[in-house]
Amino acid sequence: MSKPIGLKEFIKICESPDEALNMQQRLKMARTFKKNKAKIAMGRKRAERRVASPEKIKLRAKKQARMTFLKKITKGMDKGELSMSRRQSIEKRLDKMKPKIDKLAKKLLPKVRKAELTKKRGGKKSD
Repeated sequence: MSKPIGLKEFIKICESPDEALNMQQRLKMARTFKKNKAKIAMGRKRAERRVASPEKIKLRAKKQARMTFLKKITKGMDKGELSMSRRQSIEKRLDKMKPKIDKLAKKLLPKVRKAELTKKRGGKKSD
């Protein structure tokens, strides 16, 4: 059995910071993920047991901030309900809002960190 991909490689595959994916790239990624789904599942299981690194927590805060702005733009619609073209146009708008998103992510960071710790500790201890 081949070695499961690490969390860093998984994150690198998931994110394309340059631009939104086109249809051909999406299909290629779908095939890749389908082929490696067992490896990804193993990596995810291992990662679940560990406390997230500060970089991962920053990434989560940034994602939450981005979703907040997305909800504001779409007036509460779910991202999955949007068409591909609408989603791509919103992604471009969100890329222009990067400074605002970063500022909100910085404010959300303590909340995300606290949620991570309570999740890993079973919600008994507080930081």
